[in-house]
Amino acid sequence: MDGDTRTRILDAAEELIAARGFDATPTAAIATRAGVPKGLIFYYFPTKESILTTLIAERLPTDPLDDVATVAVTGEPETSLVNLEEALNQRDRNTIRTIAWREADTHPAVREHVRALRTHLHNVTVEVLRASAPLTAPARVLDSCATAWVAAMMSVTHRFLDRDDRLEELRTVARVVTAGLGALSHP
Repeated sequence: MDGDTRTRILDAAEELIAARGFDATPTAAIATRAGVPKGLIFYYFPTKESILTTLIAERLPTDPLDDVATVAVTGEPETSLVNLEEALNQRDRNTIRTIAWREADTHPAVREHVRALRTHLHNVTVEVLRASAPLTAPARVLDSCATAWVAAMMSVTHRFLDRDDRLEELRTVARVVTAGLGALSHP
């Protein structure tokens, strides 16, 4: 029962904070949405801030993908980059990404978590490009391409686009990134 209550509180907080923002979401609203007394929130989370940091820590992993073979298609870096975004999107909820990007500006713990995630995404992107590019690219080119891809991925995925629009934007960026590799697989 304790795990269910804690999960209900986190679910309610995630929904409300994504819609309203952290500062505009009182703990009373979280308690009401979760169907628990307000005091019970503080049994599980000593501060309102700890609700936010728990949401980010538990629901937005900093190492969401460790096996690039699941997304890399040999000779098709453009497809591989889109596959990477799709694999990550299946694991994360859009609401958590929205919270992370919005609250990183004002909450240092969230900002550090997002930085760690960005570093991991960059490293995974380099590996995906290395595994999928038909030509061997210099490390500095892979690094630059990965930086551009992660910036685009983080920018596009936190906006409220439907799946098809989001993928179309990312495919466009993937074409540019792979052109930078000198390995554009589709005209």
